[in-house]
Amino acid sequence: MKNTPFTRIHEKLGAKMSPFAGYNMPIEYPTGIIAEHHTVCERVGVFDVSHMGEFWVRGSKALSYLQDLVSNDVSVLNVGQVQYNCLPNEEGGIVDDLLVYKVSETDYLMVVNASNIDKDWNWCKAHHAAGVSLENVSDQTAQLAVQGPKAGLALQKLTKVDLSAIPYYHFTYGTFAGIEHVLISNTGYTGAGGFELYFPNEVGETIWNAVFEAGAEFDIKPIGLGARDTLRLEMGFCLYGNDIDDTTSPIEAGLGWVTKFTPDKHFPSRAIFEKQKAEGVSKKRIGFEMLDKGIARHGFELTDASGRPIGHVTSGNISPVSKIGIGMGYVETAFSVVGKEIFVNVRGRLLKAQVVKMPFRK
Repeated sequence: MKNTPFTRIHEKLGAKMSPFAGYNMPIEYPTGIIAEHHTVCERVGVFDVSHMGEFWVRGSKALSYLQDLVSNDVSVLNVGQVQYNCLPNEEGGIVDDLLVYKVSETDYLMVVNASNIDKDWNWCKAHHAAGVSLENVSDQTAQLAVQGPKAGLALQKLTKVDLSAIPYYHFTYGTFAGIEHVLISNTGYTGAGGFELYFPNEVGETIWNAVFEAGAEFDIKPIGLGARDTLRLEMGFCLYGNDIDDTTSPIEAGLGWVTKFTPDKHFPSRAIFEKQKAEGVSKKRIGFEMLDKGIARHGFELTDASGRPIGHVTSGNISPVSKIGIGMGYVETAFSVVGKEIFVNVRGRLLKAQVVKMPFRK
């Protein structure tokens, strides 16, 4: 099991540690997931996301390579811009969801999910093209996600870069906490705003300590993966392996907006996705709120009023903000309409729920 540059710090702070994607990661700290969730929504919290994967794509053919690899249109990116994307497989499913950073006209950074680093890297190498250089720097790169409405105020103390001038889904390089060439990105998977910082492993503790000193006046706290999951669920963000996987298409998952069919794109499963977009799909990802008291867990069956199965839950929990049960799942398309009544089979009991528009947290 791998450690991040911050593992020793997490253990010293009393974090509950657990294996995740091959890494020893903090799930929660002594204050608990609910308190951590509210910390991010109301103030500022810090996530160790150094387990994520980073691949460099460089060369004169880097753009054309990516256009034939990922579903979104990378050609629209300007230098300093980030794009959410999908890596389609050959069978109409998703290898992974990821971020693409345009660093220069010939250099791009792909940020992939920790659980898929090896799978994604092998996929990228299998589709390697002339004029493209690939480099996997996942093991050398650390990452902190500093999230919440006070994140910018805290981090601004540590850099001369004007953080307020970095639009959402944009990034820049700058000196941060005395460390040169830190990638500062206005991104995150919490819906609470904030920045993600990329830097070499060896300066990890220096940056961690600086961030917590700068954020002390805002009651900054370390946050574990448990609250990261409840935060992304409230926003209706997909978690790979739960809400999307090798068997779900971007069209079924409601990710048609990152699936573009421009003439210069020839990514795997393009024909399948075009047909789905034109003709419709038999199932769709939905968000739902529980009307009856209960928690919809991953894998629970979704049914109609008679108990006939119509789909399944992919993510579910009690919303720390609204205090009611929320979830996502796939249902037959006829049941995907907002306001539709559905039922969750919780150990043989059919609990009433209603399809709602996401995000759950406005």
